[in-house]
Amino acid sequence: MDNTHRIEAGGISAAVKADGAELTSVRDGEGVELLWQAGPEWPRHAPVLFPIVGRLTGDRLRHEGRDYTLTQHGLARDMRFEWVERSEARAVLRLVDGVETRERFPFAFRLEQIYEVADATLSVTSRVTNTGDVLLPCGVGAHPAFRWPLVEDCPKDRHELRFETPEPGPVLSVEGGLLGAPKSETPIVDGVLPLRESVFAADALVLPNVRSRAVRYLALDENGAEQRAITVSWEDYKDLGVWSKPAGAPFLCIEPWFSMASPVGWDGDFLDKPGVLRLAPGESRDLVWRVRV
Repeated sequence: MDNTHRIEAGGISAAVKADGAELTSVRDGEGVELLWQAGPEWPRHAPVLFPIVGRLTGDRLRHEGRDYTLTQHGLARDMRFEWVERSEARAVLRLVDGVETRERFPFAFRLEQIYEVADATLSVTSRVTNTGDVLLPCGVGAHPAFRWPLVEDCPKDRHELRFETPEPGPVLSVEGGLLGAPKSETPIVDGVLPLRESVFAADALVLPNVRSRAVRYLALDENGAEQRAITVSWEDYKDLGVWSKPAGAPFLCIEPWFSMASPVGWDGDFLDKPGVLRLAPGESRDLVWRVRV
């Protein structure tokens, strides 16, 4: 079966592949590609983050006295999902635990990725189900990379993120892939993050318990007028990461998360990890993000 499936409706199209259930394309009604098309700077498009977001201390998951090796952002992004549905405007893929996953993550789960297009909007649902008989702790995250610049020949510093509401809370630093201390000054002023490569000189910006449920990513002309914009929104996710390569790269990642990397100095049992999602046996949770063109 073909590894990739394209969906299209309502002035938007998208493509997703079975490897990692990864989104590989988002195009507007004019066929303009909005998603980063991978490259030497970063070989991914929009990986699915599960069962962790970010890194664990020493890439080590500790549970009930045993250590498991689980590297940054977890295992789902590097595994092949099963196709459940492939229709004109919807694609559903599924990953379940097995021998291979249990070597790195000792819990039962089912993860379904649901992609739907309608009304100039792509909706992406991560549906996590605890199929075991003990508590399932996990992290879930989206990691879509959008073109930066969003308009060809528009300087990168004529782009900005406008948050739905002011974000006065702390912006955390990242130290070696782990959560560090709050930045001394937030780069978000009056709900606007001016985009400069220097913003990411020390890695990602992390907003725990972000207030906004949406951001607008805009390319502006020389007079400050909008040239192109997309809106990224989310439901049930509680944290947000914004990232590009510290050395500069032609993409910007807008990342709704539930859970974050381990704080610097934390190395406890995974069940006790700060901010982790916990599902009772038989419980399911849908986490949704959308992009509107």
